[in-house]
Amino acid sequence: MGLIEYRLDENVAVVTMNSGENRFTYDFLQAFMDLLAEIEQQTRATVLLVHSAHEKIWSNGIDLEWLLAETGRNPEAGQRFPERIMALLRRLLTYPLTTVAAINGHAFAGGAIMACAFDFRLMRSDRGYFCFPEVDIQIPFLPGMDALLKKALPNTLVLEAQLTGRRYTAADLESRGVVLKACPAGDLLPAALTFAKTQHKTREVLQTMKEVTFRDILRVMETADPVYLKSLKGGLVR
Repeated sequence: MGLIEYRLDENVAVVTMNSGENRFTYDFLQAFMDLLAEIEQQTRATVLLVHSAHEKIWSNGIDLEWLLAETGRNPEAGQRFPERIMALLRRLLTYPLTTVAAINGHAFAGGAIMACAFDFRLMRSDRGYFCFPEVDIQIPFLPGMDALLKKALPNTLVLEAQLTGRRYTAADLESRGVVLKACPAGDLLPAALTFAKTQHKTREVLQTMKEVTFRDILRVMETADPVYLKSLKGGLVR
């Protein structure tokens, strides 16, 4: 079983993240990028739907333990890692298919940021939180990540989410329009698929519209200053 796999269900490429907590490493990010290329180039799917094989977690973001070890072995490679994260986020943001995140468990930190890059989100109502704990784990947001939050969350929620690290339930997010629907675990994937199968948009038009709509976010992503990440010793890697 690969880190990330997909199957076709009519017009929908149903992607399953199989990497446990689906934390970001070089291998995970590369596998995701490769899969996106394969779906775009080798299928006629019009929707990308992403869920997790983990019963409790959709994605917990950066694997900090792995990153610190990687940075220790190869500082340059470790410092370039955030660029790889931003590359995946840009790819998802402008992907020429309708993108749907079926959040069937916790989405924390980078995982929640990744969910913001999708066009639409549905979330499990009986388990799982959506949270940006960066303020508590002392990892500042990149400008591009901040822009993604502002794209997916209403303005009144962005500051609270960033500065408090509050854990939001699916019901919280549904009431604020962040997710289309909150539903029990057993209903989540069927509901996401039902919605996805109504989306038959032309790829070229979708990509052009996204590149125009999100041009300011893309500009921030492309011109952002090098990333800052917190080390276990309390220093920042620049």
